[in-house]
Amino acid sequence: MAKQLLGKEVNGSLNERIKTKAQELKDKGINPTLCIIRVGENPSDISYEKGATKRCETLGVACEKILLPEDVSQDELLEVIQKVNKDDHIHGVLLFRPLPKHLDQTVIENALAAEKDVDCMTDLSMSGVFTGKQIGFPPCTPQACMEILDYYGIDCTGKKAVVIGRSLVVGKPAAMMLIKKNATVTICHTRTKDMPSVTREADILIVAAGRAGVIGADYVREGQIVIDVGINVNEEGKLCGDVDYPAVEPIVEAITPVPGGVGSVTTSVLVGHVVEAAARK
Repeated sequence: MAKQLLGKEVNGSLNERIKTKAQELKDKGINPTLCIIRVGENPSDISYEKGATKRCETLGVACEKILLPEDVSQDELLEVIQKVNKDDHIHGVLLFRPLPKHLDQTVIENALAAEKDVDCMTDLSMSGVFTGKQIGFPPCTPQACMEILDYYGIDCTGKKAVVIGRSLVVGKPAAMMLIKKNATVTICHTRTKDMPSVTREADILIVAAGRAGVIGADYVREGQIVIDVGINVNEEGKLCGDVDYPAVEPIVEAITPVPGGVGSVTTSVLVGHVVEAAARK
């Protein structure tokens, strides 16, 4: 039976650090503040917003919201972003995406000041991930993966790591962050030939495939650490990951469950980035 890498245990340690740092800033007269910008009434956005708001309250971080209609114009949204850029008491900004199709998402994303970009929305922030420079912040989900590895004392130095997925949201930044931890990294994707033979070579496997249960027993071997980033709803209406957990768990050394793994750490990482942004300022 594999060891479960539980998000709640990681959160316990991470949240204490965030609360302590937030209080230190408050003692200096700085109140870390997140601004959430939501366009429309997407249920998944609203759900994440509730979780982020609650986590902010728990960790002593202020949270403001700017709620805009689905048909907001590009100029109106850009004006809102420029306003929060100039507002010194707002330290971090979360803009829900994807935006409605009538908006140019690339232009809008890059209008945000990188120093307030707490979920790696801008090209400048992403450049920081790839260059190792302190520009903005890395995406919250791959950072949550790194927090889990750190908490459980999993040393990446010299290890073979395989990342399944090449998106800028998880796959590519996760690979860069693993390289920073001195792992030797391979990225797999839909065009990878004989993927199971590649993934079985990994010491650490991060899965962001985007398909429920696609990674089965033939993709893994004994002794591996598996981080499942996927969040899907199966035919029974239950949350599940990209890894076929019942098939993989008896084989590997350790694995994150879904739910209760990476996703539960992501919101704390977001709030931590807000506190760090306030500290940098």
